[in-house]
Amino acid sequence: MSWLGPTYKRNFGEVQPHIPLGPFQLRLPFIHYRFELPDYIQGLLMCAVCLGIIPVLQEYLGMPFEVAITVVILNGFFYLWHAHLGDPVIPGWITPAIPLLLLWLKTFPEGVARMHALIAFEMELGIFALLLGATGLAKRFVDIVPDALKSGILIGAGVAAVRLVFEAGGRFDSYPWTITIAIGFAFYILFSNHFKTLRNKHVVFKYLSDLGLMPALVLAIIIAPLLGELPWPTITWGITVPQFYTLFTEWTPFSARIGWPPLSLYMAAFPLVAATYVVLFGELIQAEALIDEAREFRHGDENVHYDANRNNIICGIRNISMSMLGPDLSMCGPLWAAMQVVTCERYKHGREAMDSLFGGVASFRLGTFTSYFLMPIVTLVKPILPISLSLTMLVQGYVAIRVGVLKARTFNDLGVAGIVGSVLISRGAGYAFAVGVVLCLLIYGKDFIRNWSTYDTTKDPVFNSRIGAE
Repeated sequence: MSWLGPTYKRNFGEVQPHIPLGPFQLRLPFIHYRFELPDYIQGLLMCAVCLGIIPVLQEYLGMPFEVAITVVILNGFFYLWHAHLGDPVIPGWITPAIPLLLLWLKTFPEGVARMHALIAFEMELGIFALLLGATGLAKRFVDIVPDALKSGILIGAGVAAVRLVFEAGGRFDSYPWTITIAIGFAFYILFSNHFKTLRNKHVVFKYLSDLGLMPALVLAIIIAPLLGELPWPTITWGITVPQFYTLFTEWTPFSARIGWPPLSLYMAAFPLVAATYVVLFGELIQAEALIDEAREFRHGDENVHYDANRNNIICGIRNISMSMLGPDLSMCGPLWAAMQVVTCERYKHGREAMDSLFGGVASFRLGTFTSYFLMPIVTLVKPILPISLSLTMLVQGYVAIRVGVLKARTFNDLGVAGIVGSVLISRGAGYAFAVGVVLCLLIYGKDFIRNWSTYDTTKDPVFNSRIGAE
């Protein structure tokens, strides 16, 4: 097999052609994988979700639109690294942790102080993920966090996401009818048992379901102007011109205006970094499960495996790079779960539908990256960017709370999780970790110290098994 051969063809059961590069597998478009047009087109349309962070960058950091979209473009470039370095995923934001980060940043005055806090947090998160990935200690770190604490972090993140939309003076007050109708439509498509029945019976509904949030965003583009809550899009033809010079000279630690954060901020950010990494690790587990299922469904015709350590390394490099080149509130996460599901489902249809999973995930992210430069697409979705973020937060809140509750193994776990989640929202990650550890020590005693996952189930019934028995 030639490293730079003219073909991406592979024999049954082999690894997709690539160039070995240390822990990475370098793949080049059209040479090492087949370009998948359906995934590319879907990426062009789904840019609305990625662009949804722009209003938040404007609101919390005071960035002009032109600088904010440059941050999105830079982040989109780093999205491409995963598939092209051997990680068969569609990367995305660390969405459940965004509300936690915003709550923490609100404790700093807008301007240089808030930028310093964001830079310190994102750089420390990147260093933390890089070290855990390079040493293979990622799983061990998460294993020592009690289930009650994990559950509390996820529940708190979910509630914070919902609160971000519904707090007084928030986005719901500005666009109540659009958000209500769009999120109702999204929840029906994504979670309704009735729609699942329709999906299994009619191919049209199946395709609608596979588009994830996109149908709800298209609906928002139409109904928001009709309801008078947002203007109709003003389509502009042309190419987006990124403002890299302005971004680098005015919004990064290399600029005279911002500079580097003090060491004390790195210490203050660590509890939030630890909480964010727990969320990040949950997405790693989800990615592995999706890829394993897809591989088995294809009966092993492609030898594709997920390496959590490699994903950690790439996520670490991305976060470190963004903290220095374009500090970003969405953070650099390991997975866009909704689109990974959609891509894996198409992959299951066989080699004719999608030759390699690498081709599918790479083509999708090439699509989103292309769309950032196409002004007709950017200007089409620009009016509904606040709606896009609201939908993302509400769907993520729903999922985070559901997963958080199920993460609790016992009734006491659930009680501790409720307290931890409440403290997380009201006082931040540092207080939440401290309260969670103290509660676990008081409730579980010496068993908690000897083994974080040891419970006396005769005194504290197992939550999930009790649910299943009723």
